[in-house]
Amino acid sequence: MVTCSAVAGEPARGRVTGVIDGDTVVLENGREVRLVGIQAPKLPLGRKNFTPWPLADAAKQALEDLALGREVTLAYGGRRVDRHDRLLAHVTVAEPDGTTLWLQGALLEQGMARVYSFADNRWRIAEMLALERAARAAERGIWDDRFYQVRDVDQIERDIGSFQLVEGRVLAVAEVRGRVYLNFGPDWRSDFTVTLKPAVRRKFEAEGIAPKAYQDRWVRVRGWLKSFNGPMIEVTHPEQIEVLEP
Repeated sequence: MVTCSAVAGEPARGRVTGVIDGDTVVLENGREVRLVGIQAPKLPLGRKNFTPWPLADAAKQALEDLALGREVTLAYGGRRVDRHDRLLAHVTVAEPDGTTLWLQGALLEQGMARVYSFADNRWRIAEMLALERAARAAERGIWDDRFYQVRDVDQIERDIGSFQLVEGRVLAVAEVRGRVYLNFGPDWRSDFTVTLKPAVRRKFEAEGIAPKAYQDRWVRVRGWLKSFNGPMIEVTHPEQIEVLEP
């Protein structure tokens, strides 16, 4: 089990002096901190022809209200620096009443972010998924906007190239040269598919998850939609697949 801890060479605490968007803050020493494990609605941030996602300004404001000007504690449960040299941390704030506010959890609870995890950063994902589910059930924040709503497997042709949550029943599980395919329709050449590379399949099996057990199960899958013999999501870690019924 991955535990959350401070890491030698990376800051364990600091004061938030800026908020870039709904999931990124700036510390007084100039380091940017990406709130690992979540994805808030995106702002252009200098990208040409980029349309802000719905509620992007509201998500940024929510993070400002929680963290701007406050001392925060950083903890690391996996990879700690991304390719943009941002720290990847779980961030907490000490409240006046002695309690601790977990920023990722607060934003998910408000419906101002969704879970966005990676194979090298899996700490607290189960907790984050539970908070996301509660916010979605209550239609708080982004979950009241179709842009973010969970897609049915037959509704995703126009969503290629975007990060989505997709629900459906796995009709068939196939393994070809070590790679696993979860097929959600009768025609694997055009219907939605989830795929696991051989190394990922072995990771699932090492954690006691047999991909073939997804057969006939109703699941929710999250990830970036690609186009390869129809819409496809390539899964890298088990938390991307949630089983919704026995």
